[in-house]
Amino acid sequence: MAKTEDAALEAAKDVQREPGIMKKRLLLLQKLFAEQTDEEHQVSTPDILAYLAENGIPTNRKTLKRDLDLLAESGMDIVTVVSKPNRYFLGDRGLEVPELKLLIDAVSSSRFITEKKSRDLIKKLTDLASDSQQKELRRNVYPIGRAKSTNETSYYAVDAINEAINRRRRIAFRYFDYDARKTKVFRRGGAKYELSPYALIWNEDFYYVVGYWDYLDRVAAFRVDRIRDTEILEEKAVPRPRGFKVDDYSGKIFEMFAGEEARVMLECDASVMKYIIDRFGENVDTQRLSDERFVANVEVALSPIFYAWVFQFGGAIRIKAPQAAVEEIRRMAEAVLE
Repeated sequence: MAKTEDAALEAAKDVQREPGIMKKRLLLLQKLFAEQTDEEHQVSTPDILAYLAENGIPTNRKTLKRDLDLLAESGMDIVTVVSKPNRYFLGDRGLEVPELKLLIDAVSSSRFITEKKSRDLIKKLTDLASDSQQKELRRNVYPIGRAKSTNETSYYAVDAINEAINRRRRIAFRYFDYDARKTKVFRRGGAKYELSPYALIWNEDFYYVVGYWDYLDRVAAFRVDRIRDTEILEEKAVPRPRGFKVDDYSGKIFEMFAGEEARVMLECDASVMKYIIDRFGENVDTQRLSDERFVANVEVALSPIFYAWVFQFGGAIRIKAPQAAVEEIRRMAEAVLE
């Protein structure tokens, strides 16, 4: 009888050592630790043995110890709480719950990411947490005035542009606007643009690609969510102009809209200093006129977006120079009243 029991035990050990059984056991352990454990929810040795048995892979304590050691050696942060019996949980998941919350809020509120893609990304981020932690990730953040993009291809365009920048290759794409009926209308009759991309810039919740545009023989910026049919060309990109800096360019172009570059004098109420610093940085050139007023000298592109930015302050920011800018904002104000 004893010999029969010994033979059964040896047979069971042989089964446990089979590569297929061992792989399945390790995968089950990974699933258990990832989904059901965290610092507040630990599993004991009997719990783990019961879980494996329920899933058709019974084992013993000695084999389980070897499996846990192997998972730890492979990089899983399995924390052991010494007790009777020992308890275990998955420690470092790569991202902490507060970090996941921040990322979920960012994805949820991003205008660049479509509703469908937001749901997909949030699901993937949530899956990085344990089952119990996922309840904490139910967010109560409601972005206001955030119209989501409907361009599902934007993510792939960003990826292609980034690859082209790394490979120093040109890209080609079509670029569209909207007409009065909200219909997409491709510029240049649908002909493709060719660009030597230098950088991707995230500005006002949109991606822009900045690069050398042969057609106008200058550096230009294009909004990525209005790009279609991006392809990487084999032609080498035109090198950056000597002394060209992306930060300087983005600051001068002011929210990425083209226009004549100029140094503008703004006379401002003291109450808007924080907005001047938000827009132009702490090193912006300012001079105090009084406790209530100051002057800011800034480099901008004289575009409708710039004038609209000035208008929103209802007179707390006034353009004093150059005269062409003064006349243009006056013309725009009169046009609105007509």
